[in-house]
Amino acid sequence: MADDQNPLLIKRYASRRLYNTETSDYVTLEDIAGFIRGGREVKIVDLKSGDDLTRQYLLQIIAEHESRGESVLPTNVLNDLVRSYTTTATSAVPQFLAVSFEMFRDSQSKWMENMNKANPMSGVPGFEAIQAQQEAFLKAMTGGMSGAWSGPSKDDADAPAKDTKSGSSTDDLDAIRTQLAELQKKLSKLDK
Repeated sequence: MADDQNPLLIKRYASRRLYNTETSDYVTLEDIAGFIRGGREVKIVDLKSGDDLTRQYLLQIIAEHESRGESVLPTNVLNDLVRSYTTTATSAVPQFLAVSFEMFRDSQSKWMENMNKANPMSGVPGFEAIQAQQEAFLKAMTGGMSGAWSGPSKDDADAPAKDTKSGSSTDDLDAIRTQLAELQKKLSKLDK
C-alpha cells in the first residue's frame, strides 16, 4: 500500500524516462499530473546525480496544459511572474503565491461545507440538480483540488443572522418559507 503522506518518488533515467518507484513502472507527465490532481505530492529526482527535478517537470506540465488551451494563468499574471525574476521582489513572490494558494484551498473547503449544509432552498424543485452542477463546475475549475469558497465561518453559520431592518432572523426565515411555498404552488400548476 502506498504511503500517501510521503511524496511519490519518481526517478528519471538517463533515457529521460520517468520511473514510479512504488508501482515499478514507467509513467508519463500526464500520469504525474493525475497523481497530483488526486492529492498526492511527487518528487522527481535524477537517478544518476540525485538532483531534484520536481520544479522543472511541474513547470513542464503547466506549460503543456497552457499550450493546449487549458489556460489557468492570465497573460498579465505570466507577465508579472516574468518581471518578478528581474526585480528585488523575487524573494517575496514565492511566499505570496504559497499563502495565496493555501487561502484558496481553505476557502474551497469552506464553500463545499456550506453547500452541503442544510439549505432552505433544498425544497425547491431542481435545487439538487443546480447544486450538483455547481459542485461539478467548481471541481472542473479547480482540477479537483480539495477546498472551497470562503463563506462564513462555522461560528457564523451556527449563529442566527439578524436583519437590521426586521430585527429577527425568524421573521426572515418565515418570509422565505412563505415565498417558497407560493413558488412551489405556482410550479405545480405549471406541471399540470
